[in-house]
Amino acid sequence: MKCFLFPLILIILCGCSVLGNKSTEYEVVYKGEVHKQKAIETKKSHKDEPYTIGIVPKIEGIPYFNAVKEGALEAGKDLGVNIIYKGPSSASWKEQAQIIDEFIERNVDGIAVAANDPLKLGSVLQKARNRGIEVITWDSDTNPEFRSFFVNMVNSEILGRHLMDALATEINENGKYVILTGSSTAANLNDWIKWMEQQNVEYYPNMELVEVIPTNEDPHIAYMTAQKILDKYPDLKGIIGVSTVNPPVAAQVVKDKGKIGDIKVIGVSSPLLMKPFLQEGVAQMITLWSPQKLGYLTVSLATNLLNDESPYNGQQIRNIGVIEYDGDMVIMGQPIDITKENVDQYDF
Repeated sequence: MKCFLFPLILIILCGCSVLGNKSTEYEVVYKGEVHKQKAIETKKSHKDEPYTIGIVPKIEGIPYFNAVKEGALEAGKDLGVNIIYKGPSSASWKEQAQIIDEFIERNVDGIAVAANDPLKLGSVLQKARNRGIEVITWDSDTNPEFRSFFVNMVNSEILGRHLMDALATEINENGKYVILTGSSTAANLNDWIKWMEQQNVEYYPNMELVEVIPTNEDPHIAYMTAQKILDKYPDLKGIIGVSTVNPPVAAQVVKDKGKIGDIKVIGVSSPLLMKPFLQEGVAQMITLWSPQKLGYLTVSLATNLLNDESPYNGQQIRNIGVIEYDGDMVIMGQPIDITKENVDQYDF
């Protein structure tokens, strides 16, 4: 049964594209001139043409970013904007830079990137800005000088401290735990971890973080890493997964090792991926936001920026609600806690 379950979870996590060959061709996944609900006044001389916005996720093919894509396409349809959605086959800033370079050559109007490295994408993003292309970040930020603003899902401090509190509750504020992260250079994940560690130091002296281990958003690496961790720390009490790939893989390893109940699993992941583990009691809690809304919001704000409209605190965004704006960062809203009691309510 174990041999069957692990390949199955890898298929679900990876989708068809992550483990297979990636196409090098661009696909304009939505052309905004069809079903246009309102005309956009373009700053270009050819005002009869809609904007084109290139969206770059951290990695393509995993459920979280597939859901972001759905929201981005919906916004493109509603706003009459062409959306090109293209991501790397692994959590690689170099692949992202290649994609951004190709977007520049296609003369897109705007680029929105979930950065795999806050510094190393700087030169290609500055190249885009020098060409008159508007640049924003979403999900994971770059250094501020490389973009106009950052679209954040949630307040990083609130999320990081909340995850630590959740694990502390599950393990009675005592014991060793590990954090499985995605890319070691992802700014958003590192920020969450910083606040988890701060909360640990301030409030939970009997909890010990033994390792923070990147898995590069790769379910194969995550599975092997989790196996080694359980062997290395037989007295381990908890695992926090802070990329959507890590919690379901960690839960699978806990189940395979016969450690259900002995090791608590929480983190940031998709309800659909975590549903069986939550219902079986292998994992205790995950937290997330609507990735579809994140995609929709990103396209909406990028379109506004192309129309010389900057975000502001308390702004009402169609199909999203009221956003916060602090300095140069948009905050979409609050995270949603998902447990076995409410996991059936969510379809992403």
